[in-house]
Amino acid sequence: MAQRHLDPTNPMAGPAPTGDALAGYLRAQATEFLRALRLHRETGSGANGSEGSVDAARALRRSARRISASLHTFQSLLDPDWCEAMRPELAWVSGTLAMEHAYTARLERLLSALHRLSGSTAFPAQSGPAAGSRAAGAAPVPKTAAPKAGAQPNPSATQERGNLTVGAAKAGALLDRQLTLARTRAHSTALQALGSSRFHAVADKVAVLASEVPLTTTAAGTDLRPLATAAEERLRDAVSALPLVTAGSPYNAAALVHGLSPDTVPHPQDAPWHQVRLLLRLHRYAREAVRGEPNGDAVVDLRLLSAGQALNRHRDASEAAAAAAQAARTPRIAPATAYALGVLHADQRHEVEAARFAFQQCWQKEVVRTQ
Repeated sequence: MAQRHLDPTNPMAGPAPTGDALAGYLRAQATEFLRALRLHRETGSGANGSEGSVDAARALRRSARRISASLHTFQSLLDPDWCEAMRPELAWVSGTLAMEHAYTARLERLLSALHRLSGSTAFPAQSGPAAGSRAAGAAPVPKTAAPKAGAQPNPSATQERGNLTVGAAKAGALLDRQLTLARTRAHSTALQALGSSRFHAVADKVAVLASEVPLTTTAAGTDLRPLATAAEERLRDAVSALPLVTAGSPYNAAALVHGLSPDTVPHPQDAPWHQVRLLLRLHRYAREAVRGEPNGDAVVDLRLLSAGQALNRHRDASEAAAAAAQAARTPRIAPATAYALGVLHADQRHEVEAARFAFQQCWQKEVVRTQ
């Protein structure tokens, strides 16, 4: 099918897309879901999953997210009862399949940070498939300036570095045990979910969606663009509520206010940023549906792409900091281990600030108009 060439300065330009375009987008995503499911069954699962099954699970999550997002944004054009029944099930599929990858990437991120902070190489070898996509996107942190020639080392700094090196290996081993166990459980949960009657019911409904989309009687003549614009406005309202002035200064310590609190709930200040990340995803997927881009890569908005990457780094660093704090609450750990975990927690909260700064920078840029 020939792709439409749209003016990148006006993503809503061109003929008015209607419910028929939405139906085509949903059918394409449903087909991708079924294709990924078949690939997952063919590649097998194994103890930790083969590379092919990991790619298939990622494709399943990708299509499930897009279908669910479309049901949210364009619900008024679809059968309401069907939407209300499908959306939570698709969220369950996507969330269940994402956990194993999340734990793998979190462990890699934390061990890499410990190595960077302490300079030690005495960390446990990770088992299971590598997951560098989330860890590789970590925001940079400022490097410590090299001492000048003839300068005497700071005794306090040298002692702190020594304490960190002593505790880093044990902290890494503790994180490896905790997150590897969590990853193994997530893998088992995903396998059980994929074999459950609940998942089979979802797959059956997606198979029907691949050929028959439950549009309302008025959908064929309804323009999709106002609904997509409403999704964009919700995103902009959420962004306007963020403390972007504070985020405009890198490493401003706003993300370190609570420190290693005994409270195990997520940082309340992170929640609005996580919400913006979800709204940005809804906005991106709505644009795909309006443009008729089932693969999501025909027209790329670099500003949205950069903003999404910054928010992903924010989410990753926030979750990694929480994991370090949780490990530090382990009973009867050595003081040096707790110290290393505290430094690691602070480091990841600084990464949170760096990601907020990166988002602020790319969001505030004016869109460059191309000819």
